[in-house]
Amino acid sequence: MTQYLISFNDGAMDHIPDEDWDDVGKASHAVVQEAVNAGVWVFGAGLERQRASIVATDGKVTDGPYPETKEVIGGFLVVDVASREEALAWAAKTADACRCAQEVRELMPDPETDAMLRQADRR
Repeated sequence: MTQYLISFNDGAMDHIPDEDWDDVGKASHAVVQEAVNAGVWVFGAGLERQRASIVATDGKVTDGPYPETKEVIGGFLVVDVASREEALAWAAKTADACRCAQEVRELMPDPETDAMLRQADRR
């Protein structure tokens, strides 16, 4: 199984009329429930509309993102599926429910972190 990040940009849902938000919420939660029931849901969330903080390697904190940044993530979900095609199918369901395009990226596996999590589960 491979994990995929499915995300959309901040502002991608700004076209949705106020009176439709209840329907969008129900539709998106139905996709989440379907993914949970299918055993592929890992995590997901919308991001608050606020400026991010950038923490440098020396610990210094500055406002971000950088001014030249044109797009920032507005929300995301992570699914653990057998193929990219399956991730694309979940992205299509999410796009339909949220009424906005979704970006799909494969997450890099990290066997060391997986081993740490397995060890922590044994405690």
